Amino acid sequence: IRPFQVNPPFQNLNIKGGTAPIHALASTEEGIAVNGEVRIVSHTAPSGFGAVRFDGGEVVSDFLSGGSLPPHRSITDSFGAGSGALAYALDLPAGSEREVVLEIPLSGRAGRADRTIARTRSAWRDRLDRISIRVPESARAIPRTLRSQIAYILINQAGPAIQPGARAYARSWIRDGALTSAALLRTGHTQPVRAFIDWYAPYQYENGKIPCVVDARGADPVPEHDSGGEFIYLVAEYYRYTQDREFLEDHWPRVRRAAAYLDSLRRQRRTPAYRVPERRHLFGLLPESISHEGYAAKPMHSYWDDFFALRGFKDAVFLAREMGREQERSRLEAILREFRTDLSASLEAAMEIHGIDYLPGCADLGDFDATSTTIALDPVGAGPILPEEALRRTFERYYDFFAARREGAAWEAFTPYEVRTIGTFVRLGWRDRAHELIDYFLEHRRPSGWNQWAEVVWKNPREARFIGDMPHTWVGSDFVRSILSLFVYERESDQALVVGAGVPADWIASPDSVAFENLQTRYGPLDGTIREAEGGLAMRISGGLLVPPGGIVLDPPLDRDPAEVLVDGEPLDREPGDEIIVRRVPATVVFRR
Repeated sequence: IRPFQVNPPFQNLNIKGGTAPIHALASTEEGIAVNGEVRIVSHTAPSGFGAVRFDGGEVVSDFLSGGSLPPHRSITDSFGAGSGALAYALDLPAGSEREVVLEIPLSGRAGRADRTIARTRSAWRDRLDRISIRVPESARAIPRTLRSQIAYILINQAGPAIQPGARAYARSWIRDGALTSAALLRTGHTQPVRAFIDWYAPYQYENGKIPCVVDARGADPVPEHDSGGEFIYLVAEYYRYTQDREFLEDHWPRVRRAAAYLDSLRRQRRTPAYRVPERRHLFGLLPESISHEGYAAKPMHSYWDDFFALRGFKDAVFLAREMGREQERSRLEAILREFRTDLSASLEAAMEIHGIDYLPGCADLGDFDATSTTIALDPVGAGPILPEEALRRTFERYYDFFAARREGAAWEAFTPYEVRTIGTFVRLGWRDRAHELIDYFLEHRRPSGWNQWAEVVWKNPREARFIGDMPHTWVGSDFVRSILSLFVYERESDQALVVGAGVPADWIASPDSVAFENLQTRYGPLDGTIREAEGGLAMRISGGLLVPPGGIVLDPPLDRDPAEVLVDGEPLDREPGDEIIVRRVPATVVFRR
């Protein structure tokens, strides 16, 4: 118990370090009183307690490091720098465990946990058990870590505000909030998403611009052009999962204004000045911005912004159709077609001008940034307009970089936003490589037992360097979205659900097999099992979902095209190499080798 704030100087971002004065410290029958108020209750009886004034010695170096406690049960310190410690004598034979329970409320008086702890545990089980994923014991860290991310996301909330952290990043960005909300929706948490949208939406400016970030000071006017597309996507995604028509009626005017603002931005780059050969790669894009942190020093024409604008225009068309606003739908669809054409042409031109064979992060530099390019596939669904070879080369190049780092190439730090590439690899059909990524990123949780990542992971975990917040729950939400795609993801191009594309063969070979329940999709909840069967493999698909227009595409881990496919005992009519699509639920599908 010390008079110092948690943040050290190298962690200073929005919160400066300092002191929290301790003028009085005492052990009472109720608990440990700090400045006259009980702030710590140990529900596990301690074996000792000691306190010391500032001029009596340093609690760690002068007492604890030598195996002793400070000598006093209570102290007063006019300097405001008292300190103390609780001690617990634990006898832990090999394989045993003990639990120490402390109650330390962030505000108010301690001493109430014994009346609420059972209720709190029950409430958390309700929040975290809404979906179920069963995998072999060797892979249990994956669903456990996913479950932890949902808890951390909810813990990091400040009222309705979804935040990526509770200290350095105790602010709400629409980009973080939109993608974190997608993770919440897919795990059965609609209420926090609705609350976030209702809270954030009124900060929209009169001209339709969506602020990039909101905090206690209000909205931040920084020009970050991804915000409008992210907001429209968030409204549309919530509507897809809930079909809440009243919600859509309430937010449609803001969606319309946000789309109009995005349209005004892209028109700034559709002038004759951008038709000349040396600037053709900028034609029709959104203007420069700093929404991507890599361009904070100098704004760039970031494809991150343009991909989210594409997502926003697509969802504005979708919502207009749902609202029955045919005139607006037609107008927005024309904007979407034009922007899609301009974006596709820009990517081709930028690759040609910069002499590159991968998708660039921004049009100006032709830079390589696979982590940000991931959004082109999820959530944007831009695959149909991306040069296929360039898309694959982008992530082949990332994989080469990843493999070199894993095998010992020099590195100092990385940002775990890279976990997004897991979902991208699944969508590219790189099942085994996706699991190489999973294994690597799980190895770099800090500390591993807490199932969490900081925003920055340093090779030397003892080095005193900036880590952002830990747990960082935008990173956490990227992990959730990627891991869920192992089992099911929506393929927007043909409105299909793809099931099992990231499940590896060794999971199926395990006696535990694979099962999932209540995975939330845009078409409703999905249940499934994948297991070995005589002569091959069997998948059972069920749940309360409506079969999507493109059907349910089954993509289990098969080493070759099956010799025969049976759906509920009947042979499926298909040509060799065809996708295996079922159009009814429930269904049992057997793949014979």
